[in-house]
Amino acid sequence: MRLHKTIYTTLFLLTAGSFATKAQDVKPPEKTVTEEIEVIRPYKPVLADAVKLRRSPDLNNVATYKAKFNYILTDRKLELNSDIQKLQAQQLADERAAELINNYVKGGLGSLGTFLAEAYVGTGKDEALQAGAFFRHFGQEGKLNKQNENTQQLSAFGRSIGEKTTLNGRVNFERHGLYFYGIDEANPTLNPNPEKQAINFFELEGEAINKFTNDENALSYAAKVNAYLLNDKFSAKENAITLTGYLNKRISKFNLGLAAAAELGSTKDVNTSVSNNLLRLNPYIKLQANGVKITAGINFVQEFGEFSSTRIFPSVTADFTLIPDFLQIFGEVKGDVNRNSLKNFTDENPFLNGNIAIQNTVEKMSISGGIKGTGGPGFGYKARFYSKRITDMPLFVNNFTSFNKFDVIYDFGTMKLLGLEGEISVQVSDNLKWTGKINLEDYKPAVEKQSYYKPQLRIGSNFSYTYNKKLSFNANVAIQDDSDAKVYVSEPQVLGKYPPVPDYSKETVVTVKGFVDLGIGADYKINNKFSAFAKATNLLNTNYSKYLYYRTNGFSIFGGLSYSF
Repeated sequence: MRLHKTIYTTLFLLTAGSFATKAQDVKPPEKTVTEEIEVIRPYKPVLADAVKLRRSPDLNNVATYKAKFNYILTDRKLELNSDIQKLQAQQLADERAAELINNYVKGGLGSLGTFLAEAYVGTGKDEALQAGAFFRHFGQEGKLNKQNENTQQLSAFGRSIGEKTTLNGRVNFERHGLYFYGIDEANPTLNPNPEKQAINFFELEGEAINKFTNDENALSYAAKVNAYLLNDKFSAKENAITLTGYLNKRISKFNLGLAAAAELGSTKDVNTSVSNNLLRLNPYIKLQANGVKITAGINFVQEFGEFSSTRIFPSVTADFTLIPDFLQIFGEVKGDVNRNSLKNFTDENPFLNGNIAIQNTVEKMSISGGIKGTGGPGFGYKARFYSKRITDMPLFVNNFTSFNKFDVIYDFGTMKLLGLEGEISVQVSDNLKWTGKINLEDYKPAVEKQSYYKPQLRIGSNFSYTYNKKLSFNANVAIQDDSDAKVYVSEPQVLGKYPPVPDYSKETVVTVKGFVDLGIGADYKINNKFSAFAKATNLLNTNYSKYLYYRTNGFSIFGGLSYSF
């Protein structure tokens, strides 16, 4: 115990002595440093130890990470549908609208003094409102004395397509200038100074038609009014107005309808004045289902004015489809009264005399039937036979005093006509097309010797070929068989107002030879605006006649330019 105390006391004393010695030491004076040291060296970044990886990865850790998913099950009915699903056509991109050229002017010159001027101006592509105007002049001079002929036409139209009704309107003026240049080859000096003729025709027309609807019980209607005035250079005048109406009610597969028309008109000349009116009613019922179309009705016709009579005719048509688009059989049984007029006669033969007799023609019974259809893409055909019984059929005959003018006579009684008609159309491609038509007719006149100026054979054909986008060709041919003409050897006796009753001792029949008229043409498109054309007519250069003493022009060729805008 004493030893421990002695040791502790000794250590305490030694420590205290050490501190006392240090307190007595004297500090030396401090020195001031005035030198500036600048150290320049490259910068060496030092990465902190905290971002260093000092160990290699553990390659033995192959634990697979499994994501957690939440599933929602929908309760849906299983549908078993083995039908072929309809393919949805992909919508095409909008086609760039083509630039429409609605207007053009056309002019041409050629042999035989041929002059052509033509123009058309129309509105744009607005389908709901359309309007336009057309003008045409064509003139030609033949080699005979005063064999000059020219035609002019000026017309304008308008159309408004509404939601339920379509309205159409038209105004038209036509003029036909010519000379009575007919020449008798046996007596060429009989007509030294041919008279001039000019036929003027002015027409107004308006129409309202309802738009088609797929409703099985739809009501269809249409109304039309047509009025015209006609006069010539002498004293002939004619006016007429025609009112036409149509109603049709669909009831499932049946149609009930009524067609009605009123034709009111009068014809005047120096020695003639005829009021000729017709009222026509045609009620019908139509069945249309499963390739069968049958229409049955009656045609009620009332004549009043200069002529007065009441007639009822059958009106039945049928159409049966045997092979869709390839073969159809059709037939018709009907009767009617045809209202003859100066307008119809001058359209057919412009070399008419004055004071033409006007009388209606009765088609007592007309039976026709045939086949039609297609034989594949680009091929179509139609063949039809017809048999008619016609009372008071009009015929042209040369006047006894003025041989170069024509009167109208009527074959009093019932004339029988049997005919065959055929049409064919072949389109080999978009560049090549051909159409043809043939008519064979056998006339059995009532009291006349022949049906004058009625040929038994007529053939017409057209051909078009597009060589490329710029050049195209066309050709046409007209063939007509011989026909007969009546020539008076002495003046016929006229009884009352009607044409002369046939007197075989005062007349003879001559033959008007048939003909073949061939024409060709070509069109060349210079650019989108300008085109050139050329046309040649009567390539065989035959001086044939459609009517006795009136030779047509021989070979002619003309051409010109057209401008579209």
